[in-house]
Amino acid sequence: MSVVIPDEILQASQLSPSEFRQEIALYLFQTGRLTLGYASRLADIPLNAFRQLLKQRNIPLYSYDVEDFELDLKNLHELGRL
Repeated sequence: MSVVIPDEILQASQLSPSEFRQEIALYLFQTGRLTLGYASRLADIPLNAFRQLLKQRNIPLYSYDVEDFELDLKNLHELGRL
């Protein structure tokens, strides 16, 4: 599937086509809609370069929420480590 972005939208965004792709990939990764690999492919840049882009934008590579923390605490208790 191909997506066509009208030139007027690209001009309004003041981004090049490759920058536009990167912005979309960053957003979809950050919101959890794409994995790191797919976002890198969408951005059309190597995986390590995409990781660097995430680092530059202060976008975490992994999401660790309260549920993850609670599960870790439960597991540590079950293992007798807490």
